Amino acid sequence: MKYIIGVCLIICLFISPTFGQASVLEEKSSEEIFAERMALYKKTEALTGVPWYYIAGVDSYERGLRRARNDLPDEEGYVGIFIPSEKWVGVENPNSEDTSPVSISLFNGIGLDGNGDGLADQTNDEDLLYTFAHMLASFGTDDTNLRIGLWDYYQRDKAIELIKGHAEIYRTFGTLDLRKRVFPLPLNYNYSYRGTWGHSRGWGGRRIHEGTDLFAGYGTPVRSTTYGIVELKGWNKFGGWRIGIRDTNNVYHYYAHLTGFEKGVERGTIVEPGTVVGYVGSSGYGKPGTQGKFPPHLHYGMYKDNGYFEWSFDPYPSLRAWEKLERQSRRK
Repeated sequence: MKYIIGVCLIICLFISPTFGQASVLEEKSSEEIFAERMALYKKTEALTGVPWYYIAGVDSYERGLRRARNDLPDEEGYVGIFIPSEKWVGVENPNSEDTSPVSISLFNGIGLDGNGDGLADQTNDEDLLYTFAHMLASFGTDDTNLRIGLWDYYQRDKAIELIKGHAEIYRTFGTLDLRKRVFPLPLNYNYSYRGTWGHSRGWGGRRIHEGTDLFAGYGTPVRSTTYGIVELKGWNKFGGWRIGIRDTNNVYHYYAHLTGFEKGVERGTIVEPGTVVGYVGSSGYGKPGTQGKFPPHLHYGMYKDNGYFEWSFDPYPSLRAWEKLERQSRRK
């Protein structure tokens, strides 16, 4: 019995730093976490020349992947970037937990010491950021070469598109605190909605309804619910005139059946919560310009990207929460 207790104490001693780091974050406010994270980005920018907003874009993309997948560990520090051990220490390195910059380099690993303590620690925020940014900077720190560096690492066009979009959003607003959300329709307009995600649809073949329908009058303004970048705009035979906005959590927000778009909103436009992007209509279910095959409404969908593909999830709970929060904020 004493032996078992002794072993348990030893194990606890070894794992306590990990839990300690997580508990420190749990004790901090969101504002403090954003401030610490920004300080890390700015320090890494000073060391490598990679703009802080690009570093933020990579970090938020990676954090989104962790939330969308079960095969990636939860982040334990301020940084969401996950570099697999085989990349960090080198594929042929017999020590998967190697922290020596010298031996890591001998095995062609990319892990580096970013805080000057002589270790290349895969769990250290500064080492992680410095390693990733140093890798990007080896291709150059201008926009074109940073994209080349991202392609070399991810080998996926969509990853580059999302990271570049995240970076533009962070650069535009100059802050990491982009948590605000609003309801997609102005609360002073008449509208109604209920949970319709997963219901069957027949036009164009049997399929499920990948969103929530918000019924409102023709011309009711449609607003961006989030900070984001316009990723798609135009006609879709199912959704009619539609617009798609990507936020910094890798979530794609889909607005369909519009009667028209707000002037000046184009692909690449940066938006914030409340930005009018279009107007409620009844377009879709046919060739470009088809209208009136159903009552006017906004189809609102949400999709997650996990680094390989995207899938739809139910937006109804988010819509209810955003509506409630916006009503509460108006009473203050």
